[in-house]
Amino acid sequence: MKNASNKYRPFPSVQLTNRAWPDRAITQAPTWMSTDLRDGNQALFEPMDTERKLGMFKMLCQIGFKEIEVAFPAASQTDFNFVRTLIEDGHIPDDVAIEVLTPARAPLIERTIEAVAGAKRAIVHVYAATSPVFRETVFAMQKDEVRQMAVAAVRQIRDLCAARPGTEWALEFSPETFSATELEFARDICDAVTEAWGATPSRKVILNLPATVEMSTPNVYADQIEWMHRHLARRDSVVLSVHPHNDRGCAVAATELALMAGAERVEGCLFGHGERTGNVDLVTLALNLYSQGIDPGLDFGDIDRVARTVEECTQLPVHPRHPYAGDLVFTAFSGSHQDAIKKGMAGREAAEQWQVPYLPVDPADLGRSYDSIIRVNSQSGKGGIAYLLESGYGLVMPRRLQIEFSGVVQQHTDATGSEVKAEDLWKIFDSTYLKVDEPLRYIEHHLFEHGRAQGVKLTVAMGDREITVSGEGNGPIDAVIRALRVPVRVLAYEERSLGKGADARAVACIELAIDGLPGSTHGVGIDANIVTASVLAVLSGINRVAARDAGTVQELARRPQQVA
Repeated sequence: MKNASNKYRPFPSVQLTNRAWPDRAITQAPTWMSTDLRDGNQALFEPMDTERKLGMFKMLCQIGFKEIEVAFPAASQTDFNFVRTLIEDGHIPDDVAIEVLTPARAPLIERTIEAVAGAKRAIVHVYAATSPVFRETVFAMQKDEVRQMAVAAVRQIRDLCAARPGTEWALEFSPETFSATELEFARDICDAVTEAWGATPSRKVILNLPATVEMSTPNVYADQIEWMHRHLARRDSVVLSVHPHNDRGCAVAATELALMAGAERVEGCLFGHGERTGNVDLVTLALNLYSQGIDPGLDFGDIDRVARTVEECTQLPVHPRHPYAGDLVFTAFSGSHQDAIKKGMAGREAAEQWQVPYLPVDPADLGRSYDSIIRVNSQSGKGGIAYLLESGYGLVMPRRLQIEFSGVVQQHTDATGSEVKAEDLWKIFDSTYLKVDEPLRYIEHHLFEHGRAQGVKLTVAMGDREITVSGEGNGPIDAVIRALRVPVRVLAYEERSLGKGADARAVACIELAIDGLPGSTHGVGIDANIVTASVLAVLSGINRVAARDAGTVQELARRPQQVA
C-alpha cells in the first residue's frame, strides 16, 4: 500500500477529564433492540419475503426481544404491508414494541405513522444526519437548519401520535453519523429534540447515538458516549442507546465500553448482519455477558436452531468459526488441545463452576452436545475422513454431518487404536446411518396429492408387526414426520448424488432435533429414487434419535396393528 499519511487523518481524541468508564464493569444486560428486519434485511442480496420476515420476527420474540425494528415502511410497499400484516393478523405479543424508521421528512413521517396505526406499542425512530460531511455535501445546510429540520419532524410525530391515543407511542431520535459529529452539536440537537417532544422521566425519549461508520478505536467511542451522558439536558428523561457498526471490526468491544460509559440500550443484529461490515453482533454481545455470569435476558439455549433459522431467512451462512454459534467453535483438532479438554471434562464435577480448557462456556448451555468437542482430522494423524469418503466412494457429506460422523470415527479409533482407512470408514458409515432399522424398518411408501399438500402412505415394521400410517405436509419429508407423529424438528436437509450417469444414486441427508434433547442427530438414505432416499433418511434419523431418547416413537408403538 502507498503511504497514506497525507490521505487519511487519525480521528481526534475526545477532551474528557476524569473519565469514569475505565473503572466500571458491566453488571446487567442492556435493553436489546433487534434491527434484523430493517438494517439486516435491507443489506441482503435478496431481501426477505413476508414469510421469511414473519419467521424471523417470531424467532426474535421467542429469544426474548421486547423491541424489534420491523421495517422502513415509507421506503417500499413491501415494508408497509409487512407492518400491517403484523398488526392486523395479531402477530405482535403484548409485551413487544415494534419500531419503524423514518427520515426527518414530512411526507415519509406521515406514511410511517399510517403504517403502525392500531399497534398496541410502537416506537417511531426518526433520524437526521449531523456530521460536517453530510451537512455540507449532502444537505447543503447549516447547523441551525439541520436542528430545525429535526425539531420540525419531532413536532409532526408528536402531533400525529397524539391523534391516535389507542397506541402507546415512544420516540427515538438518532443523530445519524454521530461518531463523526462535533459533540457540542450532537448534544444541542438531542436537547432540542427532547424539549420538542416534552420528555419527562415517565415519557422518556430514546436518544440513539450510532457509530454509523466506525471511525476510531473503541475507547474513543466510549469517551463520546460518556461525554454525552454527562452533558445531555433532561438526562433522567432519556434512554441512552447505541447503534455501532463494524467497519473497523471493533463493534462488540466498542459496545461493551459504551455500556460502561453510560449507554443503557443496544441496537444490532443477530450474527452481526447489516450494511457494509454489519451492525454489532447481538449473539456475541449477549453470550459474552452470559460467560461472565450475567443474565443477558435473551435465550440462546438452542443456538443451532437460531443459526439455522437466520441462515434460512437471510440466505447468508453463519461462519463455522463465529463466536459461540459456529459449527467448529467447540471443536478441537489439535492433539494437545484434545488432551487438555479430555482431562478437563473427565475431572469436572457437575456442580462445579465451569472450568474446562479451551471452552469459555459449557456447550450444553447453548443446546450443543459434547459429541463433537474432540474430533479426528488429518492434523491429529488419524485421517481426513471427509476427503477419504469423497475420493474413495463419491460421498460428499454436509459440514454438520461431517462433524457428527467424526465423533463416531473417534470412538472407533479410541477402541481399536488402529488407523482408519477408506474402506473402514465406509463400513462405519454404512452401519451408523444406512443399516439402522430399529425400531422402525422401511417396507414401502406411496405418495398422493391432496390439494396443495403432499400426502404419503407409509408402511414400516416395528419388531414383528407392520404398521401403515398416513400424513400430509408441505412435502414428502414433512408428510412422513406428520404420519409417524414423532416430535422431531428438521434443522437441515440436503440432497447429493452418488456416482454419475445411469447408475447414479441419490443421497439424502437430514438433520433432526427433538425438544429437550441437546444437540442434533443426522439420518442418511441412499436409493436410486430421491423420494425413497428422503424417506429412508427420515427413518434413519428417527431411529438414531430414538437410540438417544426411547420416548421418541412411543406413540407409534401404542397404535393398534394395521395390515399393509
